[in-house]
Amino acid sequence: MTFWIIALCLALLSVAPIALALRRGRGILDSTASAADLELQVYRDQLRDLDRDLARGVISAEDGKRARVEISRRLLEADKTRDTRGPRPVRGTLVGALVLAALVLGGSAWLYTDLGAPAYEDLPLTRRLALAEARRENRPSQAQVEERLPDAPPAEAPDPRLEDLLVQLRAALETRPDDLRGHILLARNEAVAGHYRAAYAAQREVIRIKGAGATAADYADLADMMILAANGYVSPEAEDALTRALQRDPQNGTALYYSGLMFVQSDRPDMAFRLWQPLLNRSAATDPWVGPIRAQIEAVARAAGIGYTLPPAPAGEGLAGPTQEDIDATADMTPEERQDMIRGMVDGLAARLASEGGSPEEWSRLISSLGMLGETERATAIWGEAQVIFAAMPEALATVRAGAERAGVAE
Repeated sequence: MTFWIIALCLALLSVAPIALALRRGRGILDSTASAADLELQVYRDQLRDLDRDLARGVISAEDGKRARVEISRRLLEADKTRDTRGPRPVRGTLVGALVLAALVLGGSAWLYTDLGAPAYEDLPLTRRLALAEARRENRPSQAQVEERLPDAPPAEAPDPRLEDLLVQLRAALETRPDDLRGHILLARNEAVAGHYRAAYAAQREVIRIKGAGATAADYADLADMMILAANGYVSPEAEDALTRALQRDPQNGTALYYSGLMFVQSDRPDMAFRLWQPLLNRSAATDPWVGPIRAQIEAVARAAGIGYTLPPAPAGEGLAGPTQEDIDATADMTPEERQDMIRGMVDGLAARLASEGGSPEEWSRLISSLGMLGETERATAIWGEAQVIFAAMPEALATVRAGAERAGVAE
C-alpha cells in the first residue's frame, strides 16, 4: 500500500505543472476581466486624461471635442464586442485538465500492471539479507542433490589401467582400513576417474585416520570432491568441510574460493566479493582458483552494487608450456623422440590439473593437445570432467569448449 501511495503522489506531482500551464493558457488564473473589459478601461482612462488636458488648456476646445467623439465611438464598439463574446468558459479547461490527469495516471497504472510486478512484496536490505540466510539454511543436502545427478561425467571409455588400479586399491583397503597411504591414493585416483562420490568417501577415511592431525588441505580436498560430485553445488556438508579448512588455515585458497561460490549460490554476492577480491590480489597466476574467480568476479561485483574493474591478467597466466630451451632441444630429435617429448609435457599438464586444478585455458589446451595426439577417448573423458568443474561458470566453460571443439570431442 505504501508503494501505491508514493506512486500516486509522484503521478499527481507530474500532472500538476501541465494542468497549471493549461489553465494559464486558457486565462483561468488571469483577472476576472476579459480582453474587452480591459479595452473599455483604457478608453475611460483616455476620456479622463482628455478632461484634464482641456482644463489645463493644453488642447483647444475644438480639438478636445473631436477627440472625445472618437474615443466615445471606440468605447461603444468595445462595449458591443464584450456583450457578444463574453468571457471564455472555465469548464472546458477543467475538463481538459481532468482528462490529462486520468490519462497519465491510468496509463502509468496500466504500464506497471503489464510490465511490472504489482504483487511483489517490498524487499528492503534487511528483508533481502533474511531471505538469503533462510535460503542458505534450507538449501538441499549433498545426498538430495546427488540423487538427481550421475555419479561421474560422461566418458566413452575409462582408462582400463586406472580402473584396474582402483579395483586393486579397493580390494586391498578392505583388509587394511587404517592404511593412510592407500586411502590417499584411492581418493586421488577415484577423483581422476570421475568417481567423485567414491573419492570424497575415501577422503573422509583419510581425515578419520589422521584425526586431529588432519590439515586444512585435507578438508579443502574433501570439500572439492563433494562439490564436484554435486556438479558445482556447495552443499551444507561441503560448507562444513570448508569451515574446518579455514579454521586451520584462514588463507587456504581452495576453501576461500568455494566459500565465495557458496555465497554466490545463496544470493550474497557482497560476501563472495569480500572473499574473492583479496584472494585474487594475493594469488599467483598459476593458482587453480584464479581462472574461475576472474571469470566471475565482475558479475559478482555488479550484483553486489560494487564498482569493480578486473585488473589485466598477468602475462602467460595459467599457460604452462615448453620453454625456449625445450624448443631448441627438439631440433636434433627424431620425429619419434619429438612426439615422446610432446606427449610427456601433455601428461605432465594432465597430472597437474588432476591433482591441483588449473585455469580454463589450461584445460582447453590439454584437451586440444590430446586431440592432436590422436588420444580422442582420453580427450573426451577430460572434457567431461571439465564440464562438471566449470558448470557454474559459463565463460570459463566456453573457453574449455573451444579446446574440445579443436579436438573434435565437443557435442
